[in-house]
Amino acid sequence: MTLSNQSYGIRYNTLKRYRLIMELYKSHKAEDIPDTVILRKYILPVYPISRTTFHTILCTPVNKEIAELEQIKAQQLTITF
Repeated sequence: MTLSNQSYGIRYNTLKRYRLIMELYKSHKAEDIPDTVILRKYILPVYPISRTTFHTILCTPVNKEIAELEQIKAQQLTITF
């Protein structure tokens, strides 16, 4: 799979933002606090996202996708030299 520098950068930055949102979510998550409350009180003031986007972020394997992107980028760099 080949990626242009622009598409790589866009996806990489999106995943980094997802990681920050996940860290914020995990720092406030407790058994008795619903996800919607965490979204409304802690995430929305920092990252204005929709509830649908929030659930997309929760379902995304961020670390795995970042590792795959870095592997693809490394392969592209070795091919060009």
